[in-house]
Amino acid sequence: MTPRVAFGGSMRVWSALLALALVAGCTAHETVKEPSAVPLNARIPAQFEPEVLAKLLAAVQPDWPRPTEPVDCTRSKCVALTFDDGPGDHTRRLLDLLDEREVKATFFVVGRMVAADRHHNLRRMVEDGHELGNHSWSHAQLTALPMDGIRHELLRTQNLVEKITGVRMRVMRPPYGATDGRVAAETRRERLAQILWNVDTFDWRDRVPSMVARRAARATKGSIVLLHDIHRTTVQAVPHLIDTLAKRDYRFVTVSELYGGTPDPGRKYTER
Repeated sequence: MTPRVAFGGSMRVWSALLALALVAGCTAHETVKEPSAVPLNARIPAQFEPEVLAKLLAAVQPDWPRPTEPVDCTRSKCVALTFDDGPGDHTRRLLDLLDEREVKATFFVVGRMVAADRHHNLRRMVEDGHELGNHSWSHAQLTALPMDGIRHELLRTQNLVEKITGVRMRVMRPPYGATDGRVAAETRRERLAQILWNVDTFDWRDRVPSMVARRAARATKGSIVLLHDIHRTTVQAVPHLIDTLAKRDYRFVTVSELYGGTPDPGRKYTER
């Protein structure tokens, strides 16, 4: 996977890039800009092969890439933050906040929102180590649809997300939490586990960041917290709720990490 590199002010990174440019075969007639002359939004030149760049960056930055330590949620106090209905206008800011705090989450995405996404948030979710989940194509109540309607809602989103990211989702969340035997049967056929929740922040109803954070803080070991990244107030609540739970020694994990692997297809989960 191609690494995302922030070109803000790291002289070591630019020194590495300049060295790589020489290795890549810059001629005496080509001009290499000094770091101070390079715009902050500069992109890695095409001749920089991702594999070569990754090795070089690892050599000059011993702490890159940041190692990910597996979490044993049978022993650790784990909580899974989950975000529904996006990606939306505030998702990019949320991803920045999660990245700053090294927090992983699960995003249950709506297909038509993925199709309309202008910021390529889905690819970044995967790059940042978050988990993707299926939240249907149009946020329809699946229990009100015939079997072919349920299948269409899930498959259309499955296929689009896989086309964009290469990831075949293994978890889903039925819109409104509405499920029945038919939904269970179809999710089992599509090898999707049904993920509900045990902590509802009601952030869709009460657009007050402090209230959302306070409700999220009710989480206990093994909780799945319901949030929505389409609301600005929810994103504003995230730093406080993360800080509050972190002070209580909670570890933030994806849904699959919470269960120590991909949950069973068709089965309904609300907490560990």
